[in-house]
Amino acid sequence: MAKDRYKYFRIEARELLDGLSRGLLELDRSPADRAVVARLLRLAHTLKGAARVVQQQAIGDRAHAAEDALAAHRDEGAPPVPRERTDELLRLVDEMAAAVSALDLPSQAAPAVPRSAGGVAAPERVEEPIRTVRVDLLEVDAVVETALEASVHVATLRRQLGRLDHAKEIAGAIADQLSARRADGDGAASVTRLRPLVDELSRALEGAQRALETRADQAERELGEIRGAADRLRLLPARAISGPLERAARDAARAVDREVTFEMAGGGVRVDANVLTAIREAFLHAVRNAVAHGIEPAAERAARGKPPVGRVRVEVERRGTRVVFRCRDDGRGVDLEAVRTTAARKGLVTAGEAAGLDDAALSALLLRGGISTSATVTDVSGRGVGLDVVRDVAARLQAEVALRTERGRGTDVEVVVPVSLTALTALQVEASGAVAVLPLDAVRSATFLESSKVTRTAEGAAVAYRGALVPFVTLASVLGRPPPAEPRRAWSAVVVEAPGGRVVLGTDRLVGTAEVVVQPLPGFMQLDPGVAAAVLDGEGNPRLVLDPAGLVAAARGRATGEEEAPAPRAPILVIDDSLTTRMLEQSILESAGYEVDVAVSAEEALDKARARRFGLFLVDVEMPGMDGFEFVRVTRAEPRLSSTPAILVTSRSAPEDRARGLGAGASAYIVKSEFDQGRLLATIEELLQ
Repeated sequence: MAKDRYKYFRIEARELLDGLSRGLLELDRSPADRAVVARLLRLAHTLKGAARVVQQQAIGDRAHAAEDALAAHRDEGAPPVPRERTDELLRLVDEMAAAVSALDLPSQAAPAVPRSAGGVAAPERVEEPIRTVRVDLLEVDAVVETALEASVHVATLRRQLGRLDHAKEIAGAIADQLSARRADGDGAASVTRLRPLVDELSRALEGAQRALETRADQAERELGEIRGAADRLRLLPARAISGPLERAARDAARAVDREVTFEMAGGGVRVDANVLTAIREAFLHAVRNAVAHGIEPAAERAARGKPPVGRVRVEVERRGTRVVFRCRDDGRGVDLEAVRTTAARKGLVTAGEAAGLDDAALSALLLRGGISTSATVTDVSGRGVGLDVVRDVAARLQAEVALRTERGRGTDVEVVVPVSLTALTALQVEASGAVAVLPLDAVRSATFLESSKVTRTAEGAAVAYRGALVPFVTLASVLGRPPPAEPRRAWSAVVVEAPGGRVVLGTDRLVGTAEVVVQPLPGFMQLDPGVAAAVLDGEGNPRLVLDPAGLVAAARGRATGEEEAPAPRAPILVIDDSLTTRMLEQSILESAGYEVDVAVSAEEALDKARARRFGLFLVDVEMPGMDGFEFVRVTRAEPRLSSTPAILVTSRSAPEDRARGLGAGASAYIVKSEFDQGRLLATIEELLQ
């Protein structure tokens, strides 16, 4: 096979072109920034020299033309770079990128850059697959240093093998002595001579064993770190596709005369380069669609009370063994009525079927492809193929795709990709001797939790956290480990947050944090909802990766949709003149699933109770005007309110006060100094039943 003479040039040129593209987009936002101009000049000059070394004159000439275009804006007092010049420079970058791509052709001939009839290069831009993974030098250093440390440990192991040879020689000497003893019959004297040799042999073997075990453990840990670091080197941060997507947003905005800003969140999430290549292909169309179909003209946005500049935002987040890519805009949203009309006109559904479709069904229909709500065909819209590409890429990646839109507010396109390899920083937790890992970005806090702080509610165990009841689960139950023989007095607890809410995870201990590379478990395995994948630690032991969203869903015991929905419960009226007490009680009740209304006085509460039916009154005693005792007496005297149970919550703990409250007709009497939210919820549940 012929040597690839352009191998290193392609790598360098793509890096330089990527830098030029990102810099020009930055210059488009800040046309007077001379530091950006200087950086672009250096990149263009480097590319020109590299191209001429490999005799790629066409690329070198265009790099030189870029230098000439930028030179007039470099010095102090130079005019800002006009947008037309930025457009010209971006076209030059596209031409050079096309020429570099053509170097991959088998002929290895110098590529001809396509030109239009007028001699102007064709504006078509070629998006390259991501074949070269950019690597942080610190990560390379970590691999090299760890490899050196592992080699030192292996060398030490070899030296220990020499000590074992010495032990073998001693064993041989003992064998000779035993033979001699049998020959001369002098057993006692032989044993005396053998004793020191036996002792030395034991010491030598014991020392060798300890040293070998220590070094072997160290070598295994170092090699495990090398394996993990090598895996991470195969991954690419999602921000690698930010440049092309920002360029797509800019070009589409220019084509339809819009003002748009592009943002990216979650660019540090690292995934396989092949996944990023496919997502880039899909989201180039999603971003163009967002601009062409979503972002309104400045005047229309102003009339709707929006800022004149539209926003397109790409978000990336890790969700267990899946990575979520989301493109959202703040535009007008999809005209679902136009989708309904177009679908019926094209025969995708009958007119009767179209009339009965809800918003979710219309969004799903739009994803099926072949529908465009654009009245005209332009360079960026009107053919109905943008979402087709998104759908096709999702199918290729075996991903889930969803579209959500809200009229006047914008549209979200979401692709959830199962990835075979992803890296994350994890918190290692242990229960019943088993260690699992939890994505650190889902951990909100860690604390020492006494078992007495875990309360029982109608939905299960819960813990008060920041004024709300949060479901509580144990790591042992998630991992299927048997419960401890003796009740636990305390937990090392972790508050975990996911899109579905929060959960408090009770563990035996927190082991520490680690950088891990996640591998999915085989599809045939039946996994607990709280388990997402697996990793190997430094010693090669498998560790389960917990799924934060699965933990939350399991803890909340979400219904499948087939269960009968519970009947709605009447709201609870909380009556207290103290804001703190009202908010605390309201938070506890709402976290337990109750609807709550509040009143700051007994008089206001009476007005509300007479206007609306409540399931229960939760009443303070000491309030200005009518106190809690009087409120209970009044409600017991009114036929419509007499059957509504009332609980008095007060700081008065004297027996005569308790007797007075119960005598007035209260169903329960709770002293604030003895307040226990579990007991309160249990009392309320009993009274409502």
